[in-house]
Amino acid sequence: MFRYIKTEPTTYIMQFNKGKLKREGAGLGFFYFAPTTSLVSIPIGSADLPFIFKESTSDFQEVTVQGQLVYRVKSPKILAATMNFTLADDGKSYVSDAPKKLPARILNLLQSITRNSIQNLSLKASLLASETLAGTLAAALDSAPVLEKLGVEILDVSILAIKPNPETARALEATVREQMMKDADEAAYTRRNAAIEQERKIKENELETEISVEQKKQQVKEAEMDARMAVQRKTQELQREVLENEIEQENKRKELVAVSAENSRKEADVKAYAISASMKAMAEVDNRILEAITNSSMNPEQLIAQAFRQLATGADKIGQLNISPDLMRELLGKKR
Repeated sequence: MFRYIKTEPTTYIMQFNKGKLKREGAGLGFFYFAPTTSLVSIPIGSADLPFIFKESTSDFQEVTVQGQLVYRVKSPKILAATMNFTLADDGKSYVSDAPKKLPARILNLLQSITRNSIQNLSLKASLLASETLAGTLAAALDSAPVLEKLGVEILDVSILAIKPNPETARALEATVREQMMKDADEAAYTRRNAAIEQERKIKENELETEISVEQKKQQVKEAEMDARMAVQRKTQELQREVLENEIEQENKRKELVAVSAENSRKEADVKAYAISASMKAMAEVDNRILEAITNSSMNPEQLIAQAFRQLATGADKIGQLNISPDLMRELLGKKR
């Protein structure tokens, strides 16, 4: 009985006739004689393999690991030599359950690696280890000898979620809630302390500014005092110089007075000597001669005054003397 089979490009077909390989390839279509032909069909396209594992952490807490594995058959001949992928007479179903066992073997291997990884982590660490666990699983599967013997290649491993059991989740939620409230309180305290610290810094800056201003004022006052002291020193120096000049002038005046006094004394001595000599000389001269000499040097007013004085001297001897205004006017008129 001749039959026709047509495969997809993602299916690798091998035709055996009387135990010998007659043809093989992906996406082949051909007629074959069913009584003497065996067909081996191996899917070579990528396949998605979701999984959910329940494992225990290092602190004996149960977690659920949910993810997805993507694989494909890279060596159909190796897989065909290891597992039975022979088609039944209808050309559609398989004569054994080997095609179903392949995903199970991959999952068993994946679960074994996942268990070993989770057991080395605590509960909290495992809940945060999705990305790390995915990388660990991918690296372990790439180097797994069993997959090499099956001719299978792992394309991708992703961890969708790692969850604790409901009771543990509630406990963790309560713990996290308490921690969040504590963190919120600490944040409030931190903000308050930061505000207090900021206010303290502001006050310190204000005080430092005031201190700086006072220091500047003090410096200005000190500069003003220094300036006044400098002016006073200059004034004192000037006054001292003035006093020194005055003292020097007074000393010079003193010397001048002394010299003047000495000169005056000498002049007085000279005049006294001259007067003494004159008096000595006049003592020997007759009084009338002296009087005549004296009168010769007088002016008319003095002569008239001397005449009246002599009259007054001899008033007791004069009985009556009449001096009329006409006489006085006559005398003064003559003088003028």
